Amino acid sequence: MARAVKPRKQVSMEEALWKSADKLRGSVEPAEYKHVVLSLFFLKFASDKFEAQRMIIAEKYGEKFVNMIAFYTRDNVFFLSEESRWSYIMENAKQDDIALKIDTALYTIEKMNPVLKGALPDNYYSRLHIDTTKLSSLLDEINRINTDDKENDIIGRIYEYFLSKFAIAEGKGKGEFYTPKCIVNLIAEMLEPYDGILYDPCCGSGGMFVQSIKFVEAHSGNKKNVSVYGQEYTNTTYKLAKMNLAIRGISANLGEMAANTFTNDQHKDLKADYIMANPPFNQKEWRAMNELTDDPRWGGYEVPPTSNANYGWILHMVSKLSQNGVAGFLLANGALSDDGTELKIRQQLIKNNLVEAIIILPRSLFYTTDISVTLWILNRNKKARVVEPNGQVKKYRNRENEILFMDLRQMGSPYEKKYIELTDEDRAKVTTVYHNWQQEGYEETYENVPEFCYSASKEEVEEKGFTLVPSRYIEFVNRDENVDFDTKMKTLQSELKELLTAEEKSKEDLLSVFKELGYEIKL
Repeated sequence: MARAVKPRKQVSMEEALWKSADKLRGSVEPAEYKHVVLSLFFLKFASDKFEAQRMIIAEKYGEKFVNMIAFYTRDNVFFLSEESRWSYIMENAKQDDIALKIDTALYTIEKMNPVLKGALPDNYYSRLHIDTTKLSSLLDEINRINTDDKENDIIGRIYEYFLSKFAIAEGKGKGEFYTPKCIVNLIAEMLEPYDGILYDPCCGSGGMFVQSIKFVEAHSGNKKNVSVYGQEYTNTTYKLAKMNLAIRGISANLGEMAANTFTNDQHKDLKADYIMANPPFNQKEWRAMNELTDDPRWGGYEVPPTSNANYGWILHMVSKLSQNGVAGFLLANGALSDDGTELKIRQQLIKNNLVEAIIILPRSLFYTTDISVTLWILNRNKKARVVEPNGQVKKYRNRENEILFMDLRQMGSPYEKKYIELTDEDRAKVTTVYHNWQQEGYEETYENVPEFCYSASKEEVEEKGFTLVPSRYIEFVNRDENVDFDTKMKTLQSELKELLTAEEKSKEDLLSVFKELGYEIKL
């Protein structure tokens, strides 16, 4: 009897591309994958858009207008000279000088399109000395991407997938350039940035902006009503952000260069309606002892201590809020109860009616740390008022004497085996509670729920020493923890198998390298 043929596992386009990029192993460090791959994505995307626009111009105005730059830039399409086009790259993909041709293409695109200044890598591929066969293979994979699929945002989907994979691959302590999409979505859904100025003082690869604009478009808003401002410290990540936003057609002011937000604030006079941020957790030595002590951003508050930047970030964002501005940002849980100078600043923030909501998140949401972190919502105007975001009338009640605490640690679903993500249903539950609590008639739509949410008065917070730890306010039910031993052991079994497999692969690679060098190790 013939053996049944096992059906071949279908892999997504993103997965296939990741495996192709992984073939670069040995040629470049894993941390370099993102720069190698994403710049090629951008080149393919820009070229496809150029070719499509070129056809439109030829059909509408005639062939003599196809090389007029203004006919491209007016529709947010980058003009590409012949040596910058993807067709030219693919024609020469097998040539020994393909790396130089890619560098030339990227340089020329940036030179001819000022909006891309500082966005693309400079003489990058030539310096890497990637094997021509491997680079050609990667180009073939990227060549298969259809960037015309506007409905499914193929290029954006791939970009997001790779950023998340890079964050996972680079491991703990790295990957700060990427905040998981479910967290960014939660912040956007709570702040509802339909129109006005949106700011991120540590924007990484621009994920906060991308998801905010997606939120606006998903709710029939107009992204042209949102002005985007940001800043990023790391030069390579600054480039990623500019590429990421260019791919989405999002205009943004990220400053003239990558720069330290504290020592070189590139948006000094900015007042933002929305601030979304994921600052580095517990950043040490962020300023010298006598540096920035009289900075206007601390106005009316204590000077944040040099040992930890958490409250430096908080006060920086407070200083940027407009009259009705609202901020949503992430911090390590320690910031909720720190003593000393931090306590004095926190006490003043509460007394000044700025703290609106404190939401503790589940563990293992981030690729770089497994700790639980906190989402802070600060609001410059918690008074009663009527607004019409995106045409919807909202009647906010006065919440100056209240702070909403939420605990989401029992939410989330498994993702990538060892991570957790907040589902659409999870986020909808949280945002519904938050928005109901904010508005008139909340007595009928909001209630304190044990182990989930509690609306505390400022007096209660003061009685508890101005701590913002949600568990000090939310009621918890005493019960024995039911541990599913079998499930936990199976999870541990799977994780241990992955570790052992990876160890065996590393061992094989090491032995192979020594053998190629003529120093074979026989075990």
